[in-house]
Amino acid sequence: MFTGIIETLGEISQLEKDGGNLHITIASQVAKELQIDQSMAHNGVCLTVVSLGEDIYTVTAIDETLQKTNLGDLKIGDSVNLERAMILGSRLDGHIVQGHVDQTGTCTSIEEKDGSWLFSFEYDVSLNNPTIEKGSITIDGVSLTVVDSGTNTFNVAIIPYTYEHTRFHAYEVGSKVNLEFDVIGKYVAKLLNPISKP
Repeated sequence: MFTGIIETLGEISQLEKDGGNLHITIASQVAKELQIDQSMAHNGVCLTVVSLGEDIYTVTAIDETLQKTNLGDLKIGDSVNLERAMILGSRLDGHIVQGHVDQTGTCTSIEEKDGSWLFSFEYDVSLNNPTIEKGSITIDGVSLTVVDSGTNTFNVAIIPYTYEHTRFHAYEVGSKVNLEFDVIGKYVAKLLNPISKP
């Protein structure tokens, strides 16, 4: 479990294909505090630490993860949002994040708003993942509040701190992002709109 509050950015230092798997090595200041078998969220994707170095660590993404997230698009030097698993009993500053990406979305516009930014995203609605006005959404692991929820679109407002300390400063129109929809919101939506079986 995660909170969607990004701890730090990491940098991709090595990518190694191994059949359908991709071994991803990340340089990060948190590497010294990690242990083998710990869970880390990378752009919102929960992966297990499989090896450690001085200031680096490695995780492995399987083919299904590469197909359903933006991790398959990573290049050497890219930054990734990092969060360690939450500690039970501490404050939940974001929202309940599983680290299981539902699908990807695409950035459609970026608008500066007097010191903050408004980002717009669209996604494939056929996968039945709803956004809820003022509900939570996780974008590349960042816990955010939905603004202007549409059928297949939504906006998020980004404050300067989030813009500077996450991957948001690197996004462009067309950037592909990982989306994890609010698990509570999805449950409520299914209760309100049950799918009838023939």
